[in-house]
Amino acid sequence: MRKILYIDMDNVLVDFRSAFPRVPPDILRAHDGRLDEVPGIFALMDPLPGALEAHAELSVLFDTYILSTAPWENPSAWSDKLAWVKRYLGTAGRKRLILSHYKNLNKGHFLVDDRINNGAGEFEGKHIHFGTPAFPNWQTVTVYLRSAA
Repeated sequence: MRKILYIDMDNVLVDFRSAFPRVPPDILRAHDGRLDEVPGIFALMDPLPGALEAHAELSVLFDTYILSTAPWENPSAWSDKLAWVKRYLGTAGRKRLILSHYKNLNKGHFLVDDRINNGAGEFEGKHIHFGTPAFPNWQTVTVYLRSAA
């Protein structure tokens, strides 16, 4: 049986800031301090460099799922995240999206996440803290996980 790997979306697979130029400035200003509540914003984001290639490789080595949190005050985020997974991950992401505000409730071996919020810090497996000096990018994460597969 393959080990279970969860990967967060925002600022891990997806470049959150890449959507900003695609949103009208008045909408950005109206949502200052809560940009994750901009309707439709999650459908406008690009993948982070190396994320799609890493996901493709790791999906062969692990039983891989996308584990993300969708803002409670932005109902379109739920469907936008699904659309993003379908668009960029295709069949590798089919029925592999889990949206939860309590990531620690999911059982698995590894979680790649850039934050410790929403239960990531309490995840029972290994939390690979993306964007930190130990795991600054997808290359370092992939090298580490190859050896752990």
